Amino acid sequence: MTTHTCDALRACGSPLFTSSSKFTHPRSRTCRFSVQNCVMDPNTSRKLVLEVKEKLEKEHSNLPVGKNGRDDGDMILWFLKDRRFSVEEAVNKLTKAITWRQEFGVSDLSEDAVKKIAESGKAYVHDFLDVNDRPVLIVVASKHLPAVHDRLENEKLCVFLIEKVLSKLPAGKEQILGIIDLRGFGTENAELSFLTFLVKFCSVETVRKEYFTEETIPVNFRD
Repeated sequence: MTTHTCDALRACGSPLFTSSSKFTHPRSRTCRFSVQNCVMDPNTSRKLVLEVKEKLEKEHSNLPVGKNGRDDGDMILWFLKDRRFSVEEAVNKLTKAITWRQEFGVSDLSEDAVKKIAESGKAYVHDFLDVNDRPVLIVVASKHLPAVHDRLENEKLCVFLIEKVLSKLPAGKEQILGIIDLRGFGTENAELSFLTFLVKFCSVETVRKEYFTEETIPVNFRD
């Protein structure tokens, strides 16, 4: 499984976010998300960003422009880093991400649009950064009630909060901290269908091609 956040939202939103997790409390899970660390000469990077822009304009002129659109230089560079500066792969993921944002209506989400479901207290963006200057998203799993809350409203809240926490990234920072509070979590809070919205399930072949090089593939994913 890999986190779905990146393709959908950093567009995540998503170059791909990589995540690592550790338990700091028996019932509390923390996750750190960041773009994969790739470095290239600034002049070369600018040329590749321009190449992606031109390719998107030529092949996907129907996609929106502006912030999080096909001509957003910062977003394009983010995806290029994630795709190890492969223009073709960056264009492919950008196209999927921007299309998803457009279809989901990410730009139309607002505090008022998610106010009712947000009042459940199931998730929120913390008012302060953590000690490493990362914005913090907190999820209270025991307040997620599938039998009571509408699934689409849950998804809208999820997307809105991730957009909000990403907007709070300090200059030069690329990580957010997600804390999933599992205290009080029970069967009435579990929802597999919503999990598939948050998490991307993929094949072994996808794991090999999208997330690793030949040298870095985990042993149990090799031929």
